[in-house]
Amino acid sequence: MLSLKNKIAIVTGASRSTGIGTAVCRALANLGADIFFTHWHPFDETEGNGGEKEWPELFCKELEYLGVRAAHMEADLTLPETPGRIMDQIEKTLGHASILINNAAYCAPSNVQSLDIDILDQHYLVNNRGTVLLSTEFAKRFEQHHPKGTPGRIIFMVSKGPDPNNLAYTLTKGALIGVIEPLSVGLAPLHITVNGFDPGPTDSGWITEEMKAQFLPLFPMGRIGLPEDAARGISFLASDDSQWITGQVIRSEGGFLGK
Repeated sequence: MLSLKNKIAIVTGASRSTGIGTAVCRALANLGADIFFTHWHPFDETEGNGGEKEWPELFCKELEYLGVRAAHMEADLTLPETPGRIMDQIEKTLGHASILINNAAYCAPSNVQSLDIDILDQHYLVNNRGTVLLSTEFAKRFEQHHPKGTPGRIIFMVSKGPDPNNLAYTLTKGALIGVIEPLSVGLAPLHITVNGFDPGPTDSGWITEEMKAQFLPLFPMGRIGLPEDAARGISFLASDDSQWITGQVIRSEGGFLGK
């Protein structure tokens, strides 16, 4: 049976009750991990899938009810100081983390006609620069504070596909795939594994009824992916049982036929 007792996990982008980040926090907490999650309400409120301003504090209490410690903070990954601030805050509130789930992402429609410098830069700042710098800062602190041989985990949420209306999102998520293998080699001496996780289309609040009708025939199992599906796979990658899996991109899509 998997256990994450006495471990501290960071999950970025847990802003909504229906999101993958929230499901991952619940799953890791149920395995005994203390949880530090980040959120950025301004994005969900204006460009995301509906902001829930009171959600983080309520969710923190829910996690504590499961018997673990929990803390959270707002984190704007477009700011260069944010990775350091996240690590400072988790050390102040919970201790030294050994698990990092890079779930936070920026996504706005962009196609050949609409793609411009501002849209591309906004995606890059969150999905690449902020996420990668948080990962390297996590690794530096991990080496400083954990005994040699302690297992560590970095997991990147990635995506792909031929959607011509999501050029910037697909590009920047694809760039994360490119960093996974070399980063995994660089961090292997520290016993930190680095993997990507592609959940495929997941009904986390953004899929309309019209989209469901289009997606459903492409899932041979007869249903669309749920946040809990992703959370189960990520829980395994976060556990000690996955120590020999690194540098990989795990496609957990239920046989999704759309590529």
